[in-house]
Amino acid sequence: MAQRIEMQICLGSSCFSRGNKDVVMFIREYLRKNHLDDKVIFKGARCMGLCSNGPNLNINGVTLEGVTLSKIESILEKEFAGLV
Repeated sequence: MAQRIEMQICLGSSCFSRGNKDVVMFIREYLRKNHLDDKVIFKGARCMGLCSNGPNLNINGVTLEGVTLSKIESILEKEFAGLV
């Protein structure tokens, strides 16, 4: 079996106040719709220490800053291009 992709989204108060709740819901729905639930480990993380640049998302050790609802779909499509 191929290695699963690990994604963590910051759930710190700064990222949360910048709208990551909507991003979390979008990611969950995206994974479900594209049948990626078994290929992606998606979980919340405590503060990543990049509060002024949030919301922050970490995918396989690479942190993406300023992840908004308007940007998340293109980020996911790029990350999962070979899986969808």
